[in-house]
Amino acid sequence: MISGLYGLARPLLFRLDPEQAHGLAIRALRSGAVRTHPEPADPRLRVTLWDLDFPNPIGMAAGFDKNAEVPGAVLDLGFGFVEVGTLTPRPQAGNPRPRMFRLVEDGAVINRLGFNNEGHEAALRRLETRQRKGIVGVNIGANKDTADKAADYAAGIAVFAPVASYLTINISSPNTPGLRDLQHEAALDDLLGRCVAARDQAREVVERRVPLLLKIAPDLDQAACDGIAEVVSRHAIDGLIVSNTTLERQNLASAHAAEAGGLSGRPLFRLSTEVLARMHRRLPDLPLIGVGGVDSGAAAYEKIRAGASLVQLYTGLVYEGYDLPRRICRDLVRCLRRDGFSSVAAAVGTAA
Repeated sequence: MISGLYGLARPLLFRLDPEQAHGLAIRALRSGAVRTHPEPADPRLRVTLWDLDFPNPIGMAAGFDKNAEVPGAVLDLGFGFVEVGTLTPRPQAGNPRPRMFRLVEDGAVINRLGFNNEGHEAALRRLETRQRKGIVGVNIGANKDTADKAADYAAGIAVFAPVASYLTINISSPNTPGLRDLQHEAALDDLLGRCVAARDQAREVVERRVPLLLKIAPDLDQAACDGIAEVVSRHAIDGLIVSNTTLERQNLASAHAAEAGGLSGRPLFRLSTEVLARMHRRLPDLPLIGVGGVDSGAAAYEKIRAGASLVQLYTGLVYEGYDLPRRICRDLVRCLRRDGFSSVAAAVGTAA
């Protein structure tokens, strides 16, 4: 039903500027205009990580619910978890518009939003008052004009540790100048040291060890992956999210292909999955979340077999509609059954 309605609405939505359409989607979810009928979770899809019980491995990636306005409504679409943000200490307008572009022919989106968000305080109020159901991670970033970016991340950890199921350190957006430099080994070592210290200090208030994840770019060579793996191991980070958007622009058909910003969607799938498998080989015991180009059960399954314990999507929802997570879960069960896996965990990394 939802799929049919979205099929009818999509041509109208695609006449709008992508950012306007996104705002309309948030308002529809907030108002309850989008309603779904819950399906019982198949036990084969359940994943337990970091003392959290995920009903299924499919999550909404950061970037959709930037200001933590609708995490409950997103979970009700059939996602096993949702990640809000990216959130910076102070409100930030982001880059000038237009700053989002659909590449319809490629099943992709380019964005150069620049961490536009309402800041820590507004999101914290919403997260403190939400009904505590489901797994909600918080993705944190640094303000564009901050001299000490690591201090912004430490501040985000202190603020959101009491309300977050897990925290993600986002240093891989290509739209904040200098941000990806934090992936270099020396800078990353300093950043993670300060973030882990902030998390450990927050533990005195929260009374639990909030999982701390790092989100990396897909545009990393072998040496860069080695350096990240070394630093992550040294600081005992709880997981990696692989990956953010890419600056690559190969074999694209859309007239918007030359727009500046990060590319997401179908063209990112192969590159992000290769980096995912590479990091799984380097860090076989570290939980990974696979992101990039997931728009089907087959794509999610390939991420899992490449090393992902969990999978996230966002752009796929733009093209496939609100019932995509439920369709992926149904297809994923069929893939597991076909290959003789009794659980998602049994399939993780089997093709890496």
